[in-house]
Amino acid sequence: MPTPTAHTAAPDPATELGALLETAYDLDGVRLTRLPAGQNTINYRADDAGGVLFVKHYLPGTDLAAEREAIGQSRLAGEHGVPVAVPRPTRTGGTIATTDQLAVSVWEWMPGRTVEDGLTPGQQEAAGRTLGLLHTAFADHPAAAGGESRRLAKWRTTDPAAKATATVDQLLDSIADRPTPDSFDTEAVRTLTERRAALGHLPGLIAGLPDGMTTQVLHGDYSAVNLHFDGDTLTGVLDFLPPAPELIAYELGRIAFDPRTVVHDPDWIGAGVRLVDAYRRANPHHTAADTTGCARIALIQLTTSLYGVKDHYLKPGLLQDDLDAFWLLRHEAATRLLDQLPDVEQALAEAAGPQ
Repeated sequence: MPTPTAHTAAPDPATELGALLETAYDLDGVRLTRLPAGQNTINYRADDAGGVLFVKHYLPGTDLAAEREAIGQSRLAGEHGVPVAVPRPTRTGGTIATTDQLAVSVWEWMPGRTVEDGLTPGQQEAAGRTLGLLHTAFADHPAAAGGESRRLAKWRTTDPAAKATATVDQLLDSIADRPTPDSFDTEAVRTLTERRAALGHLPGLIAGLPDGMTTQVLHGDYSAVNLHFDGDTLTGVLDFLPPAPELIAYELGRIAFDPRTVVHDPDWIGAGVRLVDAYRRANPHHTAADTTGCARIALIQLTTSLYGVKDHYLKPGLLQDDLDAFWLLRHEAATRLLDQLPDVEQALAEAAGPQ
């Protein structure tokens, strides 16, 4: 009779995570609950006798130096009155604790919740005002000195439509090779075919961008999923990115014409203008081009992005069902923005007044 082979059980990630929290943060016996949010980190709610904390578990290969820079951005914004989560320092005063297998940061638990179906008028005001405050705080950030938006330079010096079209064709070929298409495959074929046609508008959209747009350091990912609200009060701005020069109009257009607003709000143009007006009042450093060009920037970004559907067929994400739904939402938003861009830009220009 053969001798049974001994197998060593793989370490339990939750056990290892709990041990790291104890040794690095003096958090003994915390109860961890995984949260159904986050595509680039695994996130947990941590309960212990001292209260509730937020734990961010970084995936293997994460650039931890960049993550530490991002945490520094959050702290800087907080010093200027932006409501941000406060990172809990490790025993040695660091912001990220590591072992050979794990890397985590721990944060205070922020009040409020994310809004998933479009911001209310009061929330739009708060989001615009807070973004204006944040951009004012970062206006002189040294990381943007002499820099330009890599995104804008890429749009103007390469052929983004050709690259995106090639990826669309690759995805359509992949779907055609599937023996039994499912319901998402059917939707993907429809939306990718529509997107392929929309990409033909890119050269004109890029050529129509206004001159004089401001480049500076931004939040980097100022979107609805990274904002916490309690009613109409914005209680937390989360998940900053490392400092890099980028267009004000990119970040402003992205939140003013958030896909949830564009798809779910019957008066989405008015909603976007409302947010931009609140931003304009809070940031004295903006130019007219920053506000009047923000919808066009948002449309170009949406049109060139295949986020969600590309992941589905090439490299599924942590929460791929969410990404599938987000692709469909963003595609619908891009379609509406393209169809009504002249009306949107006229409304933004009228709101800005004589320049």
